Amino acid sequence: MKQYNAKNILNIALAGHGGAGKTSIIESMLYLSGASDRLGKIADGNTICDFDPEEVKRKASVSTAVAPVEWKNKKLNFIDTPGLFDFEGGLWEGVRAADTVMIAVSGKNGVSVGTEKAVKAAESRGLSKVFFVNGLCDESARFYRVFETLKASFGPSVCPVVVPFIIDGQANCYVNLLEYKAYAYSPDGKVSEVPMPDMGDRLEGLRTAIYEAVAETSDEMFEKYFSGEAFTPEEVIVGVSRGVKSGAISPVFCGDAINTFGIDQLLNGLVWLAPSAAEKSDEIGLDPDGNMVELSVNEDGAPAAVVFKTIADPFVGKLSYFKVISGKVSPETPLVNMRTGNQERISKVMTVKGKKQEDAAYIGAGDIGAAPKLQNTNTGDTLCSPVRKVTLDGVEYPNPCLSMAIYPKKKGEEDKVAQGVMRLCEEDPTIHFKNNQETHEMIISGMGEQHLDVVVSKLKSKFGVEVTLKKPKIAYRETIRKKVSVQGRHKKQTGGHGQFGDVWIEFEPCDSDSLEFAERVVGGAVPKGFFPAVEKGLRDCIQKGTLAGYPMVGLKATLYDGSYHPVDSSEMAFKMAAAIAYKNGIPQASPTLLEPIGNLKASVPDANMGDVMGEINKRRGRVLGMNPGENGMQVVEADVPMAEMGDFATFIRQCTQGRGTFTFEFARYEDAPAQVAQKVIEEAKAAQEGAGE
Repeated sequence: MKQYNAKNILNIALAGHGGAGKTSIIESMLYLSGASDRLGKIADGNTICDFDPEEVKRKASVSTAVAPVEWKNKKLNFIDTPGLFDFEGGLWEGVRAADTVMIAVSGKNGVSVGTEKAVKAAESRGLSKVFFVNGLCDESARFYRVFETLKASFGPSVCPVVVPFIIDGQANCYVNLLEYKAYAYSPDGKVSEVPMPDMGDRLEGLRTAIYEAVAETSDEMFEKYFSGEAFTPEEVIVGVSRGVKSGAISPVFCGDAINTFGIDQLLNGLVWLAPSAAEKSDEIGLDPDGNMVELSVNEDGAPAAVVFKTIADPFVGKLSYFKVISGKVSPETPLVNMRTGNQERISKVMTVKGKKQEDAAYIGAGDIGAAPKLQNTNTGDTLCSPVRKVTLDGVEYPNPCLSMAIYPKKKGEEDKVAQGVMRLCEEDPTIHFKNNQETHEMIISGMGEQHLDVVVSKLKSKFGVEVTLKKPKIAYRETIRKKVSVQGRHKKQTGGHGQFGDVWIEFEPCDSDSLEFAERVVGGAVPKGFFPAVEKGLRDCIQKGTLAGYPMVGLKATLYDGSYHPVDSSEMAFKMAAAIAYKNGIPQASPTLLEPIGNLKASVPDANMGDVMGEINKRRGRVLGMNPGENGMQVVEADVPMAEMGDFATFIRQCTQGRGTFTFEFARYEDAPAQVAQKVIEEAKAAQEGAGE
């Protein structure tokens, strides 16, 4: 592929609800532009952007893919992002590298939650937005109803550019309102200009929508429109062009990707309206002292690039996708990774089209490329010249909300599982992985059930290890509620020296995370040299409580009396005596089970407040309050037992259709209700008996 200047490069992320046809739109563009010699279909598993075996199997995108299209001497770098919410991290990767977000909308289902999320992601980075209403060859598609919903949802900036003229339910003719021309599409893919059809009052309504959008672009245009003056054709065209580039106008195109209807007009429109990398890819970074530095898109500048995606393959190795903001990146370019401070050696750079890679001499400012085997470079890292060090914004990933314990099916493969998951974390930072030292479980967190299902599949296919997912164990605690005094006496006579240790210990509740040890021994009943042994014996014991074997907290133990034998007493004997006192005393001190409580902050639409609060009550939670959030959302704050939150992520997604989000963090321990404690104790005893067998 030839090299393009930044003013002829367009970086466009495709986003939208799952099933809106994003991958099919790119497939159609690649075919029309000659970049592909056949029109791949998702149902056949042969599209260029859905090349991962998981995507072929599921018939849906699960990760970001890049495919450049050459059209009218411009290079359009399309970044295909997943629409399924479980793979939302891919949307944020695409948005980080793009200057425009093209949002696919189903002509049948209209504006969905995925549409709203895509618009929000574009606005968060100040990117231009373009809508494409897809699937109009389906007889159940309703373009004009969808268009009205777009305007109602996103305001008067929504501007119709290409609309269908429907005859007998067939959308074979498309009208370009800015050119004022109509085009007919035949099933064999031929396009011909036809006379403008009579659209009646509808045409006037669409032109009014264009004028309203142009009026939004400046105060001058606003005043002219509301004073009743008509816009000239030049003002309309220039207004729409400037408005799209600035983000003030969101043009609407339409067609059918499977039949390639309207795709040529979409490409023409993007080339004409969407901002180039030279116009939109300037960035603000930070120098090593934390001062802001402006980077312009200039091939002759010092190189700086941001890594927005990583593929970690055990056979091919690591592949880092990057966008160059300034300068050129080539094998000869010395680069520093600003996160590690180390120099990165680039062996070669490539342009990428789906899974195919093509070597390039360099990747210039504003363009997107990839480099293999950058072992110490992760997604979000900045690579820049050592003579001009600058750190760019990384990728903002959503936090994972579903955690499961991961176990290998074969014993002894724990290390293999851990290594495989760590490699997948490099590829997808929305996967979190940790070892819970207390429950001795490996915990994997992701965006939802499908996300973790893909992790399980990839571990098997890529790393050859089979795993099962289980509900994570809850780290309960035990404590006491009553003060008791007990004796611990250890006496054992063997040949030669015996063992003798005798202690009186007072156990009482206190406010601490473990054990508070004190002594008030009078008259040397227990020599001072044995105090540490008594404390050590107790510290060993509190690792396992007497109720269910969970660690003991909030316990004060005071050694106040005892006796010893000048020959037979030893540190070991006093450790044993302390353990006996613990085992005898704690059951008398009203032991109780403590459960971990977390603080929940759930951001949900107003309409779902009642359902969410009801669910919190069902899960033994306490609602603490409600506050208004962003974009008409409400934030519910509550304290909920961690044991009840296992499938809350699934509930909130179903309840809010994916609009709701939440954070949940450990807050403190509280007494578990009697029926809960009884169940936990019974399960612990059953597990201990099972282990004993």
